[in-house]
Amino acid sequence: MDWIIKIAAGLFAVVVIAGLAAILLGAPQQVTPASPPVIYYFWGDGCPHCAHLEPFIENITREYPDANIQVLEVWKNQTNQAIYAQANAAAGVTTPGVPEVVYGKVVLMGEEQIPANMEAVIQDYLKKKQ
Repeated sequence: MDWIIKIAAGLFAVVVIAGLAAILLGAPQQVTPASPPVIYYFWGDGCPHCAHLEPFIENITREYPDANIQVLEVWKNQTNQAIYAQANAAAGVTTPGVPEVVYGKVVLMGEEQIPANMEAVIQDYLKKKQ
């Protein structure tokens, strides 16, 4: 019976230490759902596909200033990596990649899908914003 108490005490200590480590080291911030959700455009510094889409993204963000389009570099920015992971998890994406647009459960990937469908995503956002 003594060994059960020792094992339980050891497991309790591990849980307490892990909790303290998460608090002290800072757990990633949760993405809070916005109403309407944010339109995320994730890209990687050095990605040739992202570089190809850069003029398109610059133009569409200028064309729709009322849309909340967050352009986030995720290869080198740890804060953006956490947002990227959470947005993909919330959208049910199991194999994310850049360039990528995430808008709630809507996901667009790559040089073809993004230009072909981004305006529809923005129109949906603006409709929900009203």
